Amino acid sequence: MEQNYYTKGEQEFLLKIARTALEHQLRRGEKFEPQTVNQKLWEKRGCFVTLRRQGELRGCIGLLEPVEALLLAIRDNALAAARDPRFTPVEEFELDDLKIEVSILTPLEKISLADIKAGDGIAIRRGINSATFLPQVWEELPKKDDFLAALCQKAGLDYHQCQDEEMEFFRYQAIIFFEN
Repeated sequence: MEQNYYTKGEQEFLLKIARTALEHQLRRGEKFEPQTVNQKLWEKRGCFVTLRRQGELRGCIGLLEPVEALLLAIRDNALAAARDPRFTPVEEFELDDLKIEVSILTPLEKISLADIKAGDGIAIRRGINSATFLPQVWEELPKKDDFLAALCQKAGLDYHQCQDEEMEFFRYQAIIFFEN
């Protein structure tokens, strides 16, 4: 999937779905049902929705695997990000200050620890523990060791467990776009 797979208009439409879903839920208590004849937006894709308020992370939820149509996944992930358990739930008064970011993912590719490089989205799994960092997390954690240590911590694992044979690594790319 190329970076320009989705047109600027399609990206704006998907951001509007996330925004409208949040507004309908927080202002009216209603579930928004997006519609389009654009078949590309009905394709199943893994995606994440990130919410920021005044530059600070306010929620980020998504699915690595493509389990539902993209426009529905964006709606559902936006609503889930507003209730990200790491934060207090987003409230209606915050809507105007929220900035929405969408990351549409390529399929996961299994890799080795040595194959991990900056700029890739990385997912790890060891038994029932798993976590992922989107590609843009490298901007905050540019050193591979720091990135992996934080990712292991997110998964509830110790950093030294990255070295054991039970750890699985996956990489993916993302088409990332956001509200201005």
